[in-house]
Amino acid sequence: MESTKSKPRDSTGSDLSEQIKAVTKDSHVRAENTQLMLSYQKGQITPTQYKLLLCSLYEIYQALEEELDRNAAHPAVQPIYFPQELARLESLELDLEHFFGPHWRKRVTVPAATHRYTQRLREIGKNSPDLLVAHAYTRYLGDLSGGQVLGKITQKSLGLSGNKGILFFSFPGVSSPNRFKQLYRSRMNSIELTEQQRQEVLDEATRAFEFNIPVFDDLQKMLSITEEASSEKGNDAASKTLSKTFSSSPVLQFALGVGITLATVGMGVYAF
Repeated sequence: MESTKSKPRDSTGSDLSEQIKAVTKDSHVRAENTQLMLSYQKGQITPTQYKLLLCSLYEIYQALEEELDRNAAHPAVQPIYFPQELARLESLELDLEHFFGPHWRKRVTVPAATHRYTQRLREIGKNSPDLLVAHAYTRYLGDLSGGQVLGKITQKSLGLSGNKGILFFSFPGVSSPNRFKQLYRSRMNSIELTEQQRQEVLDEATRAFEFNIPVFDDLQKMLSITEEASSEKGNDAASKTLSKTFSSSPVLQFALGVGITLATVGMGVYAF
């Protein structure tokens, strides 16, 4: 069947990248205004926040990049498949090893919202690979756009030296982020989609942001638990109560462990 293009929406052009930018504007603002992201933008990121977020980012990028690799030859994926320039998984693994040690895989715990996100990525990778375009675009171009700034914020906030713990924000294979983003958008805009397929990609781009928002919210809840647990660390009775409360939840056990460790050793070096 002959490929057709969606009609322009309002003031946007027919380019897929411009349409994604337009339809995700509201969701983008909502994601940026979650409590966790606002703290980050103000330079108030804490070791606990960064460490918890690294864990979720690892799970998300593992799912995304495995599905991109598996569908690299798909006509919708091939034009925007840049593993050498964009892949984040190896950098995240090195950051996690830096903070957790050689057995970091056993210590990665994420909230339910992260699992829902990764399940969606696995689902579309298997059944609708063209929708991976929406997730790759929103994640990678977002990383390229804000990576250097967020990396500097993290480094300063946590007192890190060099690039240890913040490799996630570095793109050594991209000499010019702005030029590469132009190339990426051009390649994505060249993908041939029917009107229905294009609309599905646009809907999925909005869904990508909607998956991120509860991840940020759940991580903030985990952080609140660690802070509460740390403030009551010296109270034996409270500790016993918390132990009973958290005994059935691996996620809360992890968060409590981080909080107690931070209360004991002070400001460690963790990464988001």
